[in-house]
Amino acid sequence: MNLQKLFKAQAELDKHIIEKKGLQGVDLLPNLILALQVELGECAQESRCFKFWSSRQEPVTEDLRVVDYKESGEAILETYNPLLEEYVDCLHFILSIGNQIKFDREITGRYINDSITEQFNSVFEDVSNLMKSIREDQPESDLKSWYEELVKGIIGLGEMLGFSWGQIEDAYFSKNAVNHSRQENGY
Repeated sequence: MNLQKLFKAQAELDKHIIEKKGLQGVDLLPNLILALQVELGECAQESRCFKFWSSRQEPVTEDLRVVDYKESGEAILETYNPLLEEYVDCLHFILSIGNQIKFDREITGRYINDSITEQFNSVFEDVSNLMKSIREDQPESDLKSWYEELVKGIIGLGEMLGFSWGQIEDAYFSKNAVNHSRQENGY
């Protein structure tokens, strides 16, 4: 697991977005944290881990989406993994937050709860603790400790969802390229 190359790639994407959107000097941290919470919710939705009332308990790991159209108007479809894509969206925002707070520690390990539902709840709690640390202007060491806990939780979540680090990296860099392209095409 090499987070440093992901932090670097994310910093390049963030710089691109900030320059393209004219956001230099803007405090984006509250937006990034909210975006992370939204993506965590979307990831939980695809995991279906909490849906005790549903007969569909299995996570959504395969679906089709339109990627283009033929001259005839027929849609060109591709198969993708919605759960992995949402997980990687979370990772993008976590890395952006780390870059914003100038996180510079090496992170090793992860934590795992007894169930995926508990893991999601713990990661949401980590995000809340990080936000509280920012709001209360706690010492930088506390902020970085909460951030490190968040990263360990998201790494554990990925493992619990069944993803290898290779799958996560591949999906991250694929989505990173899509995000760069979106910025060039007026997203």
